[in-house]
Amino acid sequence: MDVFSTLKSKLSSGNATIGIIGLGYVGLPLAHALHEGGFRILGFDIDPSKIEALAVGRNYLKHLGEEMTTTLSRSDRFRATADFSRLSEADAIIICVPTPLGKHQEPDLSYVINSGRDIGRTLRRGQLVVLESTTYPGTTREDLLPAMLEAQPKGAEKLVSGKDFFVAFSPEREDPGRKSHNTKTTPKLVGGLERESGELASLMYARAIQHVVTVSTAEVAEAAKVLENTFRAVNIALVNELKMILTPMGIDVWDVIEAAATKPFGFMPFFPGPGLGGHCIPIDPFYLTWKAREVGKPTRFIELAGEINTSMPHYVVDRLAAALNDESKSVKGSKVLIVGLAYKPNIDDTRETPAAEIIEILAGLGADVSYHDPHVPTFPRMRKHTRDLKSIDLSKDVLTAFDAVLIVTDHAAVNWRAIAQHAKLVVDTRNAMKGLGGLGARVVKA
Repeated sequence: MDVFSTLKSKLSSGNATIGIIGLGYVGLPLAHALHEGGFRILGFDIDPSKIEALAVGRNYLKHLGEEMTTTLSRSDRFRATADFSRLSEADAIIICVPTPLGKHQEPDLSYVINSGRDIGRTLRRGQLVVLESTTYPGTTREDLLPAMLEAQPKGAEKLVSGKDFFVAFSPEREDPGRKSHNTKTTPKLVGGLERESGELASLMYARAIQHVVTVSTAEVAEAAKVLENTFRAVNIALVNELKMILTPMGIDVWDVIEAAATKPFGFMPFFPGPGLGGHCIPIDPFYLTWKAREVGKPTRFIELAGEINTSMPHYVVDRLAAALNDESKSVKGSKVLIVGLAYKPNIDDTRETPAAEIIEILAGLGADVSYHDPHVPTFPRMRKHTRDLKSIDLSKDVLTAFDAVLIVTDHAAVNWRAIAQHAKLVVDTRNAMKGLGGLGARVVKA
């Protein structure tokens, strides 16, 4: 039996070992789904604390629950390791590593390239490699594959992609905290560097995910992913700009969106906020604009959306400063309580959170800043921000001690009524105070 047929038989039957590089927000739920599909799972991560946690069934991603990691830790079909020399044990390897932006908003593919090199050092005939990390079209073929091939040991037999081993792209579509869909129920796009690679990757995912959609090439799958998130970024920028236009007119943008959403066709509601957060929406459009420059095409529409969204923390601080000024106070010396450090409600994910940027701006203006977040007890070390802060508990005495409360994230666990009753001034970026007016606090929307 040839290499393709042998691997196809292993994947379709579930009699294969799947290696997953990166056991974070994408890799861990994927490992669980593939494990449920019957595969043996070998997880890889450079963070030893994750390996230790998984060995005892402790979930370091709270929104996923303890049951997931308990199931994995008790199974003889799951192991996690920091030993990347064991990549040769896997029949298929899935890369789920970060793809951040550099200092000048340029793509940082270092995690992808390093993973490719790790794979290349032990690459053997009959392996499938799938990249899930979000990136610009062409990355799998033009960046990952060369990194793998160049890392093959000197003197080793040179393997040929599409014949000896296979490579595909399948974009992650995780949305932490979402209840309506999960890894298993979210349709999976798959595109190979050639037909055989796409077919093998689709067979693998089909054992774990309800609906797999095979597209013609890896580039189509890569472009589809950046389109999904650019679509969201552009529409969020639109309502953010509308907020800045309608506010001085005395019109509530949330009321306008709610009214427009009554139309059953031709409109999809998006909501304004203090800025974008998470690993995808604030980053992916910049990957597309960077790639567009390579082919000499401008991306004015996308770049304008990026400018609007990245300016929102400054707009929020300006609204806060104006509200304090109405109270005959300056930002400098004022005590400001940030409510919500996570980038979205009801989770502990702080990646690219606009709250961190807002805290930096306020601190730079001389404000005394604290925060409350029931899901984030301690300010974590972030890519751009580090602060020695801990979440403070809310009480009447605490709330009355602050000059302003600034709502960044509308967690369900926050006592919004207490804020409305006891805070002096509330600057609300999420419409969290809807229906709570008149309880005591002065509410300003931002």
